Amino acid sequence: MNVLITGGSGFIGSNLVRFVLAERPDWRVVNLDKLTYAGNAENLADLAGNQRYRFVRGDIANGELVAEIVRSERIDAIMHLAAESHVDRSILSPAVFIETNVGGTQVLLEAARELGVQRFLHVSTDEVYGSLGPTGLFTEETPLAPSSPYSASKASSDLLALAYAHTFGMHVAVTRCSNNYGPYQFPEKLIPLMIANALEEKPLPVYGDGKNVRDWIHVEDHCRGLVAALESGRSGQVYNFGAASERCNIDIVKSVLKLLGKSESLIQYVRDRPGHDRRYAIDAMKARRELGWEPRHRFDEALGVTVQWYREHRGWWERIRTGEYLHYYEKQYGGRT
Repeated sequence: MNVLITGGSGFIGSNLVRFVLAERPDWRVVNLDKLTYAGNAENLADLAGNQRYRFVRGDIANGELVAEIVRSERIDAIMHLAAESHVDRSILSPAVFIETNVGGTQVLLEAARELGVQRFLHVSTDEVYGSLGPTGLFTEETPLAPSSPYSASKASSDLLALAYAHTFGMHVAVTRCSNNYGPYQFPEKLIPLMIANALEEKPLPVYGDGKNVRDWIHVEDHCRGLVAALESGRSGQVYNFGAASERCNIDIVKSVLKLLGKSESLIQYVRDRPGHDRRYAIDAMKARRELGWEPRHRFDEALGVTVQWYREHRGWWERIRTGEYLHYYEKQYGGRT
């Protein structure tokens, strides 16, 4: 099977490319990635020369390019991960989130419809559900209540994808996942940011009181779920993925410091960001029941392995933390102390 993975040079995308090549030997992968700040060609540099892998640099909103790839590569399925995906950046610059996350998704769906792609998997986020109270879990039936430009753009693209399934009879499924962690994650996200700052003896910025709760899943478990949803998911359906690993942000920060042998004096509480959702938690029973999927990584153990990966790949994230990223970091955190 020929599979187009969009955003395959990003964090989840690069892990998905590796997972597919390792676990599905009869699949060939085409990776379409614009290589914006979070798309890193270095993530998959070792795959150069692999006959089952091709990289194309380009924008998912470029209809001519997308159609040419689908046609010439005889694409059977699309796994759509490409997105502007950071809440803080969506607060600073909302427009690009609409252009990429909504407009780009429509371009991909239309190419899939016109050229007869057999299956389309739209990868989304639990953030489209908004914020939970102290109890309860997000299910696939939870009403959408996005609270940031990022999550609003993802909710819009989710509905667009499901509309293509309903209106045109395309085989389209949507997945929504809790917070991911693991190797190759861009160091603006919580866990790699805290690891990198701690290793450099820099302050660890924590929003508000640090008590915001997220449900954490290892990226490999997410990738396993995405492949299961592509192969076995029903058209027009949504599947939630989560690992029942709820943690307060501050507890994760303290765990990272303990694993690195660093002092908690590095923690620096900063003014909370606008519209910061308090709690997310996923009910993944539908995916377990219909897809036969189960998370395999235990958070405490996998966090230790993740911290060690960033210690051993210091050159990878040090090269990223330059230029444009430093400008963003100062803009986002510099005025909040």
